[in-house]
Amino acid sequence: MTSEFQALAAFSRNIGWVTEAEQTSLRQARVAIAGLGGVGGAHLLTLARLGVGRFNISDFDRFEQHNFNRQVGAFMSTVGEPKLDVLARMATDINPEAEICRFPDGVTHENVSAFLDGVDVYVDGIDFFAMDARRLIFAACAERGIPALTAAPLGMGVSFLYFDPKGMSFEDYFRLEGHDRPEQFARFIAGLSPAMLQRDYLVVPGAVNFRDEKGPSTAMACDLCAGLMGTAVLKLILKRGVVKPAPWSMQFDAYALRLKHVWRPGGNANPLQWLLLKLIRPRLRGE
Repeated sequence: MTSEFQALAAFSRNIGWVTEAEQTSLRQARVAIAGLGGVGGAHLLTLARLGVGRFNISDFDRFEQHNFNRQVGAFMSTVGEPKLDVLARMATDINPEAEICRFPDGVTHENVSAFLDGVDVYVDGIDFFAMDARRLIFAACAERGIPALTAAPLGMGVSFLYFDPKGMSFEDYFRLEGHDRPEQFARFIAGLSPAMLQRDYLVVPGAVNFRDEKGPSTAMACDLCAGLMGTAVLKLILKRGVVKPAPWSMQFDAYALRLKHVWRPGGNANPLQWLLLKLIRPRLRGE
């Protein structure tokens, strides 16, 4: 049985937590999401169900079976299909009126301006190891005054960072400039997760392989990321509620049942981060 799409009915159960006027603001907002894998796909569908009406999305990858454990668009029926096409189809199946601009080549120096054109909030869904693209996009957001958010799926939890264009930048926080890739990975982990709540229950340490740029992940973590990200995007678009910017970070771990807010003035330049990096670097080398 099919029926005609009715936006008022589709998003009516949001009303109460948002007003009707705020629901209209969400419908008119544009969110950019780079990467549609574990977290990016979940972010897109969560925001589509929230009633956000305009998206710029990018991904150049295709679904494979090793995506099944965590990616919302990964099914036997979608193996081999572009993630961009599958997720755009899923989002428009939620809201046929959604305006979705696609960037099938990922985000590059050549198209980053178009990718961020008219965007209210940027949501990071890029693969952990895609450091060059991540740095490019966060720098472009800072230049354009666009709030930029990342929610990392760590273990069975989430670590969240918000970069206010009027505050500390991604680069000033992580301090990646001038370092090789292994050191950039170490600094990215340290900055994402200064509380390291996930460190005590990794039962197969060899599954974290930075040389081959692979690591374990869970659907629970991706779902937690999407819930936290959707709420933060709502707050920023509607301009209500507090989202603490870097150098604040927040990590919640469902396995450890712990929540930690961390303030690191100077980001990775903070002496406490130096100590954390001394612990992380040997693990990245497999020691």
